[in-house]
Amino acid sequence: MSAMPLDPTSPLDPAAGAFSIGIVGAGQFSKSFATLWDLHPNVSRLVVTDLKPERAEQLAGHYENAATSPSFEDLLESDVDAVAIFTQRWTHAPLVLAALEAGKHVYSAVPMATELTDIEAIIAAVERTGLTYMMGETSYYNPATVFMRDKIREGALGQVFYSEGDYVHDMDLGFYAAYQYSGGENWKATASYPPMLYPTHAIGGVLGAVPARAVSVSCLGVEDQRGDGVFDREISQFGNSFSNATALFELSDGGAMRTNEMRRVGYPSFIRESRFRFFGTEASFEQLAHQSVWNDKSESHDISDKFVPIRHTVDESELANVDPALREAFTSGSAPVHDRSRLPHEYAEAPNGHEGSHHFLADDFVRAVVTGEQPPVNAWRSAIFTAPGIVAHASALAGGERMPIPDFGSGPRA
Repeated sequence: MSAMPLDPTSPLDPAAGAFSIGIVGAGQFSKSFATLWDLHPNVSRLVVTDLKPERAEQLAGHYENAATSPSFEDLLESDVDAVAIFTQRWTHAPLVLAALEAGKHVYSAVPMATELTDIEAIIAAVERTGLTYMMGETSYYNPATVFMRDKIREGALGQVFYSEGDYVHDMDLGFYAAYQYSGGENWKATASYPPMLYPTHAIGGVLGAVPARAVSVSCLGVEDQRGDGVFDREISQFGNSFSNATALFELSDGGAMRTNEMRRVGYPSFIRESRFRFFGTEASFEQLAHQSVWNDKSESHDISDKFVPIRHTVDESELANVDPALREAFTSGSAPVHDRSRLPHEYAEAPNGHEGSHHFLADDFVRAVVTGEQPPVNAWRSAIFTAPGIVAHASALAGGERMPIPDFGSGPRA
């Protein structure tokens, strides 16, 4: 395997080969990526499975070259080359491990895992099998992260000593409906999912730009006060009563990073649910719901126009199962800072989402499988984005105790 992740600048040659993808979970999110892989010239066919067969049939019915499989186990025994996992967030790691052991390349929705031992096991399986693993972290291609990744590489900020990444998404803005859709009559037990166990949108947006990892953390959790049975420790499958949490991380480069995970907050998350700030010795960058600002020691520049996605018209019937408050995340186009030259031309008018990230993530996985190179958000970078939140939640349960974060390495060397 290559030591360096892919950094493509042109479309993948259709003659490079094609492979099949099994879609695991036909809920609200998977259709966005199924559509993109169906369009990709290097994907030959799709096979869909879901615990509710009617959902699998409905999703597969959208594509001419798609079929269904009766179960996850049957899918792993089939001849599909790869699987893409879009199941509930706490179920990912066991499914990933089973797929890797079955010889399948794996794309996983976030997070990578909810236990450090599972992160270790996934990395070990990737190292042993040589298969592709990729986590679909949308913030890696968030316009702010793309912009800041380039600025930091250029040295434009000087020493980056402090950064922030917030995932600000109120439960009232679509999450109640999403958990009801996926959780059935006991949905409140899973809607209490601990905020810091879903850390990758906030952390990935920072550490996708700053070349460092988190080495320790102190985190405070805020006890929920709504009293509606969500975030009730007695009802929660996870024994969780925190609806908001704030963590301060020490980074390996000597800097600091703060992360907020908020589920009860007066903030328009349908406009911008992930937002970032970076402070360096020479310049800084700050972002709010509607504004992005570049500062140096003499001036401030409103650069908001660089990050506004150019939207395409979307058939609302395609989003029938998505709560209206969540649809904004599934209808964005690319932003001016995105270089689309590497994408297949079939994506030109295709649905996009999460501030333009979906096209790049879908193409990253295809490139990695076809070429054998590492995707940008490979197993090791996924650990860098995921493990800090797992330890942060443990810190919050311990009243903010500062705790070390393990180093899972940076991947294979050439």
